[in-house]
Amino acid sequence: MIAIPPLATVSGRHIEDRKLASHVRLRHVTRMSDFADTALAVTARLRGLFPATPLLRNDYLSAKYDADIWLKREDLSPVRSYKIRGAFNAMRKAREADPDQTLFVCASAGNHAQGVAYNCRHFGVRGVIFMPITTPQQKIGKTKTFGGDAVEVRLTGDYFDDTLRTAQQFCAENGGHFLSPFDDDHVIEGQSSVGVEMLDELSLPPDMVILPVGGGGLSSGMKRYFDEMGAGTELVFVEPAGGASLAASLNAGELVTLPKVDSFVDGAAVARIGERTFRILSDVDPANVFAAPEDRICTTILEMLNVEGVVLEPAGALALDVLPDLAERIRGRRVVCVTSGGNFDFERLPEVKERAQRYSGVKKYFILRLPQRPGALRDFLEMLGPGDDIARFEYLKKSARNFGSVLIGIETEHAANFATLFGRLDAAGFAYRDITDDATLSEFLI
Repeated sequence: MIAIPPLATVSGRHIEDRKLASHVRLRHVTRMSDFADTALAVTARLRGLFPATPLLRNDYLSAKYDADIWLKREDLSPVRSYKIRGAFNAMRKAREADPDQTLFVCASAGNHAQGVAYNCRHFGVRGVIFMPITTPQQKIGKTKTFGGDAVEVRLTGDYFDDTLRTAQQFCAENGGHFLSPFDDDHVIEGQSSVGVEMLDELSLPPDMVILPVGGGGLSSGMKRYFDEMGAGTELVFVEPAGGASLAASLNAGELVTLPKVDSFVDGAAVARIGERTFRILSDVDPANVFAAPEDRICTTILEMLNVEGVVLEPAGALALDVLPDLAERIRGRRVVCVTSGGNFDFERLPEVKERAQRYSGVKKYFILRLPQRPGALRDFLEMLGPGDDIARFEYLKKSARNFGSVLIGIETEHAANFATLFGRLDAAGFAYRDITDDATLSEFLI
């Protein structure tokens, strides 16, 4: 980046920040848009709350994909997610509009709650945060820690929709200001600061930025900022496969509410993207919107944890999880992945490992009809290879006279080992059924 004097004039405006001036040159225009101006101002104000999150080149991923891959580490913010940004800007704007407003309310089971709590303490206002009764204690504890005496956490409702209704009713009855997690213009402005920091850090705009999408606050804020700055960066959007509300809405040409959502990627699984965010994202090419399978996300979480020592929650791993699908497109290019959150509850680690093994094909579950005769179990065990291990063995039906149904879980070193095992079972005349990918049976039996 070419150095410029600390004080420069662009279209009659004095710009004291040399990075701001570089942004003006980047756009090759004579005047910045109101949104770009706002994004820069929000970013500057955020520096009073926390320093810019790191933008780090990842040598492991760069070598793996033959690309120049960088990670925008939102998982290293004070609340381990980018949600602190939008909450800060929305609360600041509300306070400016009404200095007497001292009650802020939100409904959240995760990162938004923590961002709101942190900012309540920062602004010295009262926060009431509604969380579902089923929220893990780890998230409840972190929210209380960030908010301290400024925040009250109320647990209500088994499902988020119930929690949301209760929060909004409380807010209306008590004259509070409700803080939306994404469908709010001021939240969108706050999240755009991720893009401001990114362009500040790099000498040239990246060739591609990969963005996770839930309700759309982060992705719409960054898209609008990059578009108005004329960065020429290709934007790719990633949703959880079980909550692909942006793709559904783009394909329909209007907002769509999904009839069912897989809640595993709890930081991004929403049934309906925001109205304000969709207005910004409505011209996105559907070919640039990818769906990340929940089980594959688990493999990405484990890979980053075991290889790089980076702790990511499921939503935080979305941008990295899509890299295999983009391998040909990113070769030789500079790519930035936004790791949007690191609030991972390690009590979920066994589930993440289980799902990763099943996706990778090294763990399977099947129901075996085992003959009720002496030596039948031994015959089965002798069919296992040296790399096969029994992880689950449970009789499902013990009263049958000739055969017993057995639920068996097998872990192996290489997925190809199962073809050998099943070949031996077929040759020996054993009847079995692979239920690994049977969602209904897996839910009740595994």
